[in-house]
Amino acid sequence: MSENNKNNINNDKNSKSDESKSVDNKSKPVSQGRRDVIKSLATVPVLGAMAYGVYKKRKNEIFNRSAADMFHFPTEVTPFAASATDGETIRIGIIGTGIRGKQLLSGLGYTTPAEVQELINLNKADSANKRYQDFIEQEDLNIKITAVCDIFDVHAEEGIAAGANIYREGLNGKYGGSPKRYLNYKDLLAADDVDAVVIASPDHWHGQMTMDAVKAGKHIYLEKPMTWTVPETYALRELVRNSNVVFQLGHQNRQIEAYERAREIIDRGLLGPITLIETGTNRNAPNGAWVYDINPKANPKTIDWKQFDGDPERIKEYMDYMTSAGLASYVGPEPRDKFSLERFFRWRCWWDYSTGLSGDLLTHEYDAMNQILKLGIPSSATSSGGVYFFKDGRTVPDVLHTTFEYADRGLAMLYSATLASQFKRPRKIMGHDATMEVGSSLSVTIDPRSERYKDKIAEGKIKTGEPFYHYVPGRDLDAITSATELYFAERGLLYSYVGGKRYNTTYLHLREWLECIRTGKKPSCDLDQGFQEAITAHMGTRAYLEGRTMYWDSDKEEITRG
Repeated sequence: MSENNKNNINNDKNSKSDESKSVDNKSKPVSQGRRDVIKSLATVPVLGAMAYGVYKKRKNEIFNRSAADMFHFPTEVTPFAASATDGETIRIGIIGTGIRGKQLLSGLGYTTPAEVQELINLNKADSANKRYQDFIEQEDLNIKITAVCDIFDVHAEEGIAAGANIYREGLNGKYGGSPKRYLNYKDLLAADDVDAVVIASPDHWHGQMTMDAVKAGKHIYLEKPMTWTVPETYALRELVRNSNVVFQLGHQNRQIEAYERAREIIDRGLLGPITLIETGTNRNAPNGAWVYDINPKANPKTIDWKQFDGDPERIKEYMDYMTSAGLASYVGPEPRDKFSLERFFRWRCWWDYSTGLSGDLLTHEYDAMNQILKLGIPSSATSSGGVYFFKDGRTVPDVLHTTFEYADRGLAMLYSATLASQFKRPRKIMGHDATMEVGSSLSVTIDPRSERYKDKIAEGKIKTGEPFYHYVPGRDLDAITSATELYFAERGLLYSYVGGKRYNTTYLHLREWLECIRTGKKPSCDLDQGFQEAITAHMGTRAYLEGRTMYWDSDKEEITRG
């Protein structure tokens, strides 16, 4: 999952729903115009259909009678089943309690007293700010935070404070026992009172820490991306396959209600043959470009730089990997053993620790499309871009364009990103008969040249050029305080709606993982999904770095050069 802006708890001004209103299908003639119909549909909290013609309301869905056989779904979306919280308490250790690590703790039901107090204060100042209520109403997942590991003392202390806040209190509240702090993650993995681990370390540690956790027999929730290099992708897969651990990759978009409806639309062939997918990332702020604040308490005494950087053997393995690909020039320019606050807090800007735009942001987009369309690994990838705006010494590009070809399916996926423009660009899935835009909600627009719908278009029952079907899981709309938040909110990565109720998507994804540990079910973003994501992202990265098209040999399961 992405590093969300730490200010995302601020300025939550939810639009007030008006559920008392309804569409009176008998009293509103068609001639009154489509605009009035759309206005009425805005009051439907869960489902809605925008259609030009005669409208009928059934349960939570409004649809065009003439198109009922096409865009009518008799059941509501249920992106997750009831969780199993009975049985023994699952004891959890968390590795990495920085920005994302604290968000994961909050998803588990543990937030620092200071952060809870801020939520309380924001709710008192503005009753429309529901984030405190959302947090308090999260189901108790029957877990205990027993261990915390972070190499920065301040982050470790915050993780401990969150783990001890078992009653979800603000300042001056009642707290429970504190989890134990470990200075080295391997010691945490060896602890007898840890059943499962949540890993939220920098990218260059993801694969190694996961493999060590598998060897220690711990269940694993790993933040995306799955791996830092191609070789460890195969090594990690082999270890997890031959273990009994439950592995979940951190893509909270797997719990988004709109994506499940999008998948149904695709499965029913309502868009016709799909040939092009367009998706991307637009952000326009230093925070959105990973220029995070540097904590004033950070110094060589409070940060274990040696452990952050990695032991000499790991560094050598990485250098050998980069050298074999002819990419040694992308490492550096600072010596790896030189303490750097900038690199510690803004590590995403350097290939030494990062997976770049491909691993950090493209993976969100790919996983969403893989969930909806079951894309798998592309047959080829071509990339271009560069450091065009943030001339701050980074080696990772701030502009990236990647084309993934799926030759066997006759379609391409275009990913385009800039960290210096906030212009809104929706995800689009383009079919011969219709195009679907999908994020926290979705809409379908019928193509004027559609063959499937041409009769209804000719009869005036379908109007092209504007949304014909619209699905809105929920109506609460947070105020956006940064380009980063805008990106996450529009893609449904902050909240999802189930039965009209708002949930933290991170909570839902962690909840699913815990349920799978208890029941033996398969997680939605398991090892196979993670492997597909990792190889796809690495293909995009290698294509950019090497300046050539990269291909996937599905028989040999190898990335090859063009």
